[in-house]
Order: sequence, then structure tokens, then C-alpha cells
Amino acid sequence: MAFRYGAFALLMMATAAYVASIFVPAGIVRTGLLASTGAMGSLGIGWLAIRTLAELRLSRKTALLVDLVEGEPSYCFVTDGDGRLVAANKTARNRFPAERGVALAVILREVFASAEGVLYRLQNRAEAQGSAVEDITSHAEGFRVYARVFPGAVVFWRLEPDAAQNSAARGSYPVLTLGRNGAILYMNAPARKLAGRRVKRVEEVIDDLPLRPGGIHRVKTADGTERMLLQSAEIGAGRVELSLTKVAQSVPGTDAPEESGSFDSLPVPLIKVTPDGHILNANPEARRMLSMPPGEAGNLAEYMVGLGRALTDWLQEAAEGRGLHRSEFLRLTREDQEIFVQVTLKRVTENAEPVLVAVLNDATELKTLEAQFVQSQKMQAIGQLAGGVAHDFNNLLTAISGHCDLMLLRHDQGDPDYSDLVQINQNANRAASLVGQLLAFSRKQTLRREVMDLRDTLSDLTHLLNRLVGEKVTLALKHDPVLPPVRGDKRQLEQVIVNLVVNARDAMPEGGEIVVETERRVLREPLERDRAVVEPGVYVSVRITDQGTGIPKDKLQKVFEPFFTTKRPGEGTGLGLSTVYGIVKQTGGFIFVDSVVGQGTCFTLLLPAYEATAEAQPAKPEPVEARKLPEKGSGVVLLVEDEAPVRAFAARALRLRGYTVIEAETAEEALSTLEDEALAVDIFVTDVVMPGMNGPSWVREARKARPDVRVVFVSGYAEDAFGEGHEEIPNSVFLPKPFSLTDLTETVHRQLN
Repeated sequence: MAFRYGAFALLMMATAAYVASIFVPAGIVRTGLLASTGAMGSLGIGWLAIRTLAELRLSRKTALLVDLVEGEPSYCFVTDGDGRLVAANKTARNRFPAERGVALAVILREVFASAEGVLYRLQNRAEAQGSAVEDITSHAEGFRVYARVFPGAVVFWRLEPDAAQNSAARGSYPVLTLGRNGAILYMNAPARKLAGRRVKRVEEVIDDLPLRPGGIHRVKTADGTERMLLQSAEIGAGRVELSLTKVAQSVPGTDAPEESGSFDSLPVPLIKVTPDGHILNANPEARRMLSMPPGEAGNLAEYMVGLGRALTDWLQEAAEGRGLHRSEFLRLTREDQEIFVQVTLKRVTENAEPVLVAVLNDATELKTLEAQFVQSQKMQAIGQLAGGVAHDFNNLLTAISGHCDLMLLRHDQGDPDYSDLVQINQNANRAASLVGQLLAFSRKQTLRREVMDLRDTLSDLTHLLNRLVGEKVTLALKHDPVLPPVRGDKRQLEQVIVNLVVNARDAMPEGGEIVVETERRVLREPLERDRAVVEPGVYVSVRITDQGTGIPKDKLQKVFEPFFTTKRPGEGTGLGLSTVYGIVKQTGGFIFVDSVVGQGTCFTLLLPAYEATAEAQPAKPEPVEARKLPEKGSGVVLLVEDEAPVRAFAARALRLRGYTVIEAETAEEALSTLEDEALAVDIFVTDVVMPGMNGPSWVREARKARPDVRVVFVSGYAEDAFGEGHEEIPNSVFLPKPFSLTDLTETVHRQLN
């Protein structure tokens, strides 16, 4: 009391001096330095008095707060704004003896693994909201931590022991809290009792890692290993809470009844069925997963498919004790979405009859990844097959159309056989376009890239598209006025648009409108969609939208698969959209599809915009008058081709134009021929893919002694199929198969001249 009175007297004296200094006449202040110093001194004493008053008020608040919680069973602390201890109640002093001024985070390190982070996080929230509360589990204890910030930088803390374990669920089942790298931060009493000790690592408890949430695990207990159901939940800060539940054991001949009262409360889908598949009971989690209507559940076969045999046969085997430890992956029959479940059966006995408990685990993501892997392998295999078939067909078509050209040279239009030869030539060209579709599907077609404006391309297609859609369907084109150009094969991109418009027409048998819309699109951040990632940049978007029947959700991701079609037999091959996909991918773009059943479908193309710099942009060539190439040429041609019919046609075609032709069947034979230094060769005409050494390899070898010889590469594959990973061969051009007599001779002539 004396201290308080003395402090109060000092406060009053200081306040009086401060007030007196304020009311000193200005003239006195001007009388000299001493007067000024006296005034400033009085002002300092006044501020000291105010500060002392504030500290006294803060001390009274703190003392009152501690008096209120002195008898609390919870641990209560009062700290300043920097987290230093000011006071603590009796419960806290007994458990955490510490001196005034010690950081609270240091005091609580024995119960919290990262006390600094916990307190810092809670104090920030309390300063922003007035108070904050959080359940913290660490080491072997759990606390509910409450923080409140009072004016004057006073922070009140209350720790309620075992608050995180108060719920019936946490108190009934073993619960563990995992930190990063499998460290066990907390075990509740049932968990410690189950393990028989305090454990530090998850592998000391779970015998069959990795963890499978919703799955059955072998748990190491004080009495041996038990099979228990594991559930997990993220609880923040990188921590995971695991709960363990005993499940009914099923050993043939020693059936044990399931735990009573736990079926409906377990947080995992469970179904109880008879050996013939009749559902006796399903807990709420299972009913939600299966979209099971209220009331009578029916038979399990109504909700699941996919074994490849009768579901009752599998259940009967399980009831007899066979195959209980082998899970099965089944697909639910829900119409709204495609869901796969991993089903594990456990046998129990009720009323002396075997009953099966099915534990369900959502395996949709796992099956989706598996399907993607299988699909990628299938697409790769079919792509290789299509590319190989197309290559062989191109060789055949080159020989057919080439020899047809040779025969046309000996027949004029009045010849009776002339029209037949023209038909052969035209059908060979049609076959070549079909082969181009195969190569497009395998992404190995030859692209003649050029910079184009899609608005002009679509305008040129308008007449054809209007004829294709018919009278019931209207076609609308909408263009972005600032659409950037793209670089690609104009013929292939036209095929993409035509295929998509035809599909849209077929989806509207009663008529409607198809909208083809172009737009400049800028991606600031990566776009992740349909397992694809579109990098940031400028793109040209082309959307083809119809008002048709739409595509069901379960079939939406299959539309680009080869031979998949929703049309009736005879109406579609299933190659159209897979061809579109191949062309778009080879062009460097992306294609996405959105559809709503009964409302329509929208295909979206994203093609990289071509934005060349002024230096890199090629100058437009000056228009020149077309001139006819001379009928005769001169020079020595080394022709290397492993296909005899193609080699025979090419040799005859070149000789007819006056060239001297040296033939070789293989690259090795060509190099052997070139060993004669006296032999002068002006140009190499070589296939790319051959048995043994390929075309580019032998040309590079021959160029060491003959660096100036020009080259014409021919192939049924794409142009980049032979040059990837290698330097470009100078003075060389590429001629795709099938080529005509004129194509070959004109290419050779241009190379030599």
C-alpha cells in the first residue's frame, strides 16, 4: 500500500510540474537558456509521469487478469507483445516453473515440437481478430490453445489439456498425428495402450507401408499384429491425423462376429451382403458413394460391374473362405460419373450364417492413371502400326502412280486406254490422301508448313462447308479482327475444320446452327486441363460449336481414341477425331472438348500464334512468271532405293528426261560405287529409311569425299523423321512419297540448276 501511495504522490508531483511548465508565460521562457532548460525539464518529467501512469494501469490489468484465472485448472499465461512471460497462474507455475521475462515459446518447447511457430501464428490471428483458438497435438499430449490480445500489448494464453481428445470418436479409437517424413507427433491414450509404448516413427506401428487411406493395414500392437482399418485426414501445417479401427477378423473355421455398434459410425463405405449378393445393410458413406436410394437396397450387382463373371460367384467363393485377401476393382453403375472402387471382402457370422462385409475404397484416380498408361501404350502401338502401313502403302502408290504416268506418256487423249489410265491415276491419288490420314493419326505425316491467316483459310472453305452441312444446318463464322497468323500445313488444318464441322452436322439430325469462331488468346499462366499443360503465350483459338445431341460424360474422354465412335455401324469409322488430334498435336497445338447432353458440343483448338521478329520474318518473294521446265536435263544421278518397283519407275523417269542414272539397292552398295574416284556424280536421289545404313547416314559419309554433291531425299514418312537430333544436311531437299514423274524430275532439275 505504501508503494502505491508513493507512486501516486510522485505521479501527482510530476503532473503538477508538467502542467506548470505548460502555463509559464512566453516572456519568461525567452529570458534565457536556464528558463528554456527548466521548461524542457518540466516537459520531460511530465511525459515520464504519463508513462508511469500507463505502466501502473497495465500492471493493475495484468494483476486482475491473473487473479481471475489463478484457480483455473488450465494452464494460463500472460505475456507482453514480444512473447515474454509477465505472469502465470498456479497450474502453469506448477507444471512450467519459469522466471519473469522468459519467452513463452521456450517454456512450451517440452510440449510443442515447434512452439515458436504455433505461438507466432496464433498471436497474429489474435491481433487481427481479437482472439484465436486452435487444437494442437504434439509429442504425447494434446492442447486447445486460446490467445487473446488486450490493449497495451498484453497477450493472454490458456492451454486446455487433452482438449483435442474430448470427442467420443477420438477417445474411442486409437489416433496418431504424423508430421513430415513419418514422425509421430502425438498418440492419444487408446493409441498408446494399443502399441504398449510411446513410438516415434510410423513404421513402428504400421507393418505394411505405404499408407492406404481407407484400406486395411497390419498394425503392430502390444499383443501382436492385428488387421485394422486406417483413415487419414489433413489437419494443417503438413500434419496428418490417422485413426485406426478394428475390423472383423475372418479366418476359415474361426469366424468372429463383427463389433457391434460400429458399422454405421465408421468413416469408410461398408456394405453387408449375403453370399447371393443381397444387400443387408449399407452405412451412410456407402450409400453416398453408390448413390443408393432410401429404403430397400437391392442386390450388389445393381451397383457394381466389371469382374468379367457373375458377381455372385465371387461372393460365394468369399463366403467359403477363398480369395478373401485379394481385392477386386469394380466400376459403379452410376450414370452421373465414372467411379471405380477397390472392394475387399471380410467374412463374419450372423445367426450361424456366413455374411460378407465389403470394404469400399475409391480407386478412381488409380484406375484413371492405369487407363492413361494403357491408352498411351495402345496409341503408341497403333501409331507405329499406322505409320509402318502408311510407309509401305506410299511405296506401292509411288510405283502405281509412277508407272501410270509412264504409260500416259505413250497414250494421247484419243486412245481408248487413256481414260482408264486417268482413272487409275486419280484413284491412286485418293488412296494417297487416305494414307495421309493414317500418317496424321500416327503424327508422322509430312507437313508443308506455311504462315497463314486462319480467317482467309476459313473464308476459302466457306463454300465447301456450306455444301457439307446441307440445308437444315446454318453455318456462322465469327472472326477476331486482330487475329495473329499461325504456322502449319494449310491442307491438314483445312481437314481438321472439315472433320469437326461434319461431326457437328451429324450431331444435329433435326437441324440447327454451327458457329465457327476465331479469337486471339493470351495465356499469362499455364493452363492445365484434361491432363495437358498449355504453356503461357499467345495462341489462336478456334471454336466449333453445335446445338446437337451432345456427348455423354463417360464417353467424353474417349472421343479422340482410334476407332471409337458413337455413330451406328456403317456411319463412321472412328478415325476422324483421332486424325484431327494427330494433326493438331503435330502442329504444336491443343484440342479440348466440352459437351452437355441435349444442349450441344464445343471443340476448342489452341494453335500457337506465329509472331516472327522483323529480322527473322522472311521477305515476300517477288512475283515471277511461271516458266516451263525444259523437257531434257543433263547430269549423273545416283539413285538409291530399296523398293525395286519404285527404283525402276524413278530410273526410267529420270532417263526419259535425259539424265544418266546409276542405281543402287542399298546404302552400302552406293558407297561401294562411289569408291571409284573417276566416277562423277552430280546429285544423290536416296530413300531415307532402308535396311542397314539409312539415307542421311550414308550421304554424310559420301559427302566427306564429295562435299559439293546435291541431295534429294525421298520417303513415305514425315520430313522430320530422319533429321531429328542431327545437323541439317546442306544442299538437300525433301520429296515425300508418293510422288509423280513430274514431281521427281522437276525436283532434280531445280536442285541441279
